[in-house]
Amino acid sequence: MSNVQHLNPREISSGSADPADGRNPITAFDADVIESVRVNRSAAERRTATLPGRRTVKKQWQAAWLVRAIQCIDLTTLAGDDTPGRVRRLCAKARHPVRQETLEAMGIGDIGLTTGAVCVYHAMVETAVDALRGTNIPVAAVSTGFPAGLSPLNLRLKEIEASVAAGAMEIDIVIDRSHALTGNWRAVYDEMKAFREACGPAHVKAIIGAGDLGTLTNVGKAAMVCMMAGADFIKTSTGKEATNATLPNSLVMTRVIRQWHEMTGQKVGFKPAGGIATAKDAMNYEFIMKEELGDEWLQPHLFRLGASSLLTDIERQLDHFVTGRYSSNHRHPMA
Repeated sequence: MSNVQHLNPREISSGSADPADGRNPITAFDADVIESVRVNRSAAERRTATLPGRRTVKKQWQAAWLVRAIQCIDLTTLAGDDTPGRVRRLCAKARHPVRQETLEAMGIGDIGLTTGAVCVYHAMVETAVDALRGTNIPVAAVSTGFPAGLSPLNLRLKEIEASVAAGAMEIDIVIDRSHALTGNWRAVYDEMKAFREACGPAHVKAIIGAGDLGTLTNVGKAAMVCMMAGADFIKTSTGKEATNATLPNSLVMTRVIRQWHEMTGQKVGFKPAGGIATAKDAMNYEFIMKEELGDEWLQPHLFRLGASSLLTDIERQLDHFVTGRYSSNHRHPMA
């Protein structure tokens, strides 16, 4: 990761998304392209099983990868007991994700480090927008009957429109997995296309619910359909499934993104989410991005990590890099 490995403050920019970045346009439904997607599960599992051993970085290079991971985090709270106060505290953490003295000791105290976004339910969008006013940190809203995606379509569309009107710059939608499980890819396409159109200027992340789809081939096909229908990002999971982001399903999705780029020239982002709790986990997903898509995709406008507790472990690792000691979790409150 040459652009951050030496912790050059002139090369590590703010973690906010680039709102001027081009959109992935809606293209015509093509059943032949979807049916051409095939995945060898055992090969994908073997490939990802070797990743942690093949890719290891230490000291200042590890710290640099972790700084980039922070810039790509969608700092998330999606709990039933969310309150405006909790969301405001989370937004304060997004503004200043690492203590200033730690950044100063690393020589990057002036880069304006932030997380990539703050992700909340629709009811908390206005609170988050207000708390982040004056920054470039976008608010992402989960929508469309999250997490199951089974509410009536007209209500899901109205929820998107309401979140955009409230100031959300990104919408994380969830597809109806029953369409994918029954092979009704046209229904997935039509639904995703309607979601994209309802989002208007807001970027849309399509959650395919990879852990619910049964096969990696279904994961690849669902990702392809969503990109065909205009998704700006494809996302593994809601974080509420029994199986969320895994290295094999992420490998499949990044390779489909690469195929889409080769076919159309369009760059679609990737967001693994759910179960990513340690710095090591985050780096493994960064390694997949680098190996499969290259350094250009290791930027907040093309890569996000959906997480809530991840930031605490990354902070502890950066403290260890600076001081040689691990700090206690209570020194890194999230909200």
